[in-house]
Amino acid sequence: MADDKENKKIGLKTTLDMVVEGCRLPVKMSILPNEEEEWPLAEILSRKEEKGKLEFYVHYIDFNKRLDEWVLPDRLRVEELQFPKKDQKTPQKQNSSAANSRPTTPDRELQLSKKLSLPEQSSPAAKLGGQGQTPQSQTKSNAGRKRKAIFLDEKQDLPPAYCNSLLSQDSQDAPATPQPSAPPQQPRQTGSMSSSHDENIITRIKNMETIELGKYRIKPWYFSPYPPELTTISIVYICEFCLKYVKSRKCLERHRTKCTLRHPPGNEIYRKSTISFFEIDGRKNKMYSQNLCLLAKLFLDHKTLYYDTDPFLFYVMTEYDIKGFHIVGFFSKEKESTEDYNVACILTLPPYQRKGYGKLLIEFSYELSKFEGKTGSPEKPLSDLGLLSYRSYWSQTILEILVNLKPENGERPQITINEICELTSIRKEDVISTLQHLNLINYYKGQYIITLSQESIDTHNRAMAKRKIRIDAKCLHWTPKDWAKRGKW
Repeated sequence: MADDKENKKIGLKTTLDMVVEGCRLPVKMSILPNEEEEWPLAEILSRKEEKGKLEFYVHYIDFNKRLDEWVLPDRLRVEELQFPKKDQKTPQKQNSSAANSRPTTPDRELQLSKKLSLPEQSSPAAKLGGQGQTPQSQTKSNAGRKRKAIFLDEKQDLPPAYCNSLLSQDSQDAPATPQPSAPPQQPRQTGSMSSSHDENIITRIKNMETIELGKYRIKPWYFSPYPPELTTISIVYICEFCLKYVKSRKCLERHRTKCTLRHPPGNEIYRKSTISFFEIDGRKNKMYSQNLCLLAKLFLDHKTLYYDTDPFLFYVMTEYDIKGFHIVGFFSKEKESTEDYNVACILTLPPYQRKGYGKLLIEFSYELSKFEGKTGSPEKPLSDLGLLSYRSYWSQTILEILVNLKPENGERPQITINEICELTSIRKEDVISTLQHLNLINYYKGQYIITLSQESIDTHNRAMAKRKIRIDAKCLHWTPKDWAKRGKW
């Protein structure tokens, strides 16, 4: 019996030695209690052995990378091992968000019956490519620089120079955590975080186990280029006000005695109840902005992080209590966008997701566009969760207008697509694609019409009843700036 057990161990060890990077096999997925076991096909991305314990890092095929994890050998079904084929490259999941959000523009009139008439549409002037690139690198004088988006810079109580000096003094906490150095300057892509094209094996593996931000401990979803020494510890502590990262709770407590910030270092431009928005200039608060981008990258997979924050503004949403203004989420925005993007990067932190804050961030970005007197659209590609949030916001906003249209002189109400764009500041292509996504467009007697069924109206009313928090334009105190006339930002 002892010999049989020993032989089995030797056989298992030999089999596990054959499980290398690139192999595929069924892996038992982490599940919640009372759920059935799942054994989806997974790819081995890495393996490690520490203190005699062997672990494999797996990516579940057809699942989002946020579910990737380290697993023990007992969760592998090694008898169904598939070896990588020669010269086979790891397939990369295509991001379909841009394709899903790219509209097909009908060249005829739409009528709402409840009746929408659509004037002739020309093809979109700006190409909504799935890679998030724009002609800016050819058209702008500062094309030779890579830009990264980040946000936060508050001038309520402290001047920006003093805020920066505080951050630099805080960096003297022991043991100090080195800040990332900026990469070499190259022609940049659009956005604070540009769309990610290429991946190597390092960036495919989560490098942080847990972060502590305020009262929350959060499991990161993706790789973020924090200093290597932070990736070897179980918990990284982050100051929720200045976003400085340290190795231990003791270092965080020492930092708190020096950090005077109780809100993001920017101008508070909106406050209603406990919700506030701060506008931060990426040129004035670079340290905070870079730390914000590092934090955001933990939960965004479709963006590549850069460190030049000068061309961007950051709008941070916070929730207030007696301890201060706690970061909920943010979006970044280019000071000058040739394609009129009103969002470069957007994120709601995981503890605040599924509470309506994502739509609030989107609604606020369009409220700024209304103040600017122009339409806007988010930079593509969107993440899977970002696309869902935008689709939902566009649908509810457009349906809210259509449902509230009233007949004139006993006739069916009429409205054009351009009028919808003016009322909502949503770009024309996004309006049309949303109507198509909702299957509201029909062809009837030689023309396009939009028909609202009672079921669509009931579904919309139920959704709006759940939407408890909204942006109140009266609480927004903000004046748009013409950055083109300001020369250097």
